[in-house]
Amino acid sequence: MDCENKRILIIKPSSLGDIVHTLPLVHALKRKYPDSTIGWIVQEAFAPLLERDPAVDMVYPVHIPSTSDPQAGRFAYFHAFTATVKMFKKLHGQLKHAPFDLILDLHASFRSGLLGRTNPGGLRLGFKGARELNSWFQDQLVTVPESVQHALDKNLLFCRHLACSVLPEDFHMCCSTDDIDTVQIFLRQEKVADGAAVIYANPAARWQTKFWPARRWAELADRLRGRGTPLVFGGSGQDVPYITSITRLMKTPGLVAAGRFNLPQTVALIQHSSLYVGLDSGPMHMAALSGVPAVALFGPTHPSRVGPYGVAHAVVRAADLDCLECRKRTCVHLRCMRGISVSMVYDAAISLLENTDSGTESDEKKSV
Repeated sequence: MDCENKRILIIKPSSLGDIVHTLPLVHALKRKYPDSTIGWIVQEAFAPLLERDPAVDMVYPVHIPSTSDPQAGRFAYFHAFTATVKMFKKLHGQLKHAPFDLILDLHASFRSGLLGRTNPGGLRLGFKGARELNSWFQDQLVTVPESVQHALDKNLLFCRHLACSVLPEDFHMCCSTDDIDTVQIFLRQEKVADGAAVIYANPAARWQTKFWPARRWAELADRLRGRGTPLVFGGSGQDVPYITSITRLMKTPGLVAAGRFNLPQTVALIQHSSLYVGLDSGPMHMAALSGVPAVALFGPTHPSRVGPYGVAHAVVRAADLDCLECRKRTCVHLRCMRGISVSMVYDAAISLLENTDSGTESDEKKSV
């Protein structure tokens, strides 16, 4: 399918990691079809990330209240329904004046199928066998072979239908010089020497089952600081209380960037870092797409499906547990994460740092 001069609408509202996994496809499309116009329907919290990206011409921010958040309340579904109706009306009003020729539904849900219908006409492309009857909304379907496991690889299957190849240059993230300057000012204020390496740590996630004990984070940060490499804790404002509980346990001063930066500025901080250490989360995927080596702590999720992609990394997991990759968001024992020792993470981090310093490539994937 030739997309020259076509208007292409991407439907991938969330989550942060899923959006990052969609960027290489969008970059490849824009490189192959520079005269195309690419729009993207995305949750408003993630819109700034796309607004920095020159491959994305139009961003349509939407707000849909979460129904899975434990703090969403008893009327979560009602609020989500009413917000969705308002959002559909607004989107339809925007799109009817300049409709898109091609709609790529990479979110693969019932709601994303409805989102595609807010665009009058156009050819709709989605995944075959998608959940929640999403396939019913599509005109053409992309088949996912059993051999394709990683979420990013699944998205790249769309390229075959769009006569578009994928090149290494399509794997990147964008930020502005202002974003970089903001990060530099922060590091100077924290007494980090210009050009000095830092480690970006992401200790928080949306799932309770992904958390690693605060005391172990504190010990890890102290050991890395003793090596001469400061560890900077990143995250959102909601993560600050947990990160504060970590820094209070540290013997050395903790550097906290959580809550201070927006998403593009977080990209700049990650790209300044020599290593990512953290949980399976959006920032982990941001690091991988930015070419930053990653130490990723995995428990309830599957690293072959959502692990760091295309970059030197170490996947650290507890051994000999039959409940690994359970995909549960709550758990009474958390053995998978508590089974990860500080030494396991520290040794993986030092190995990647030394390989980076020596200019040699680490194994693309290493389970510890």
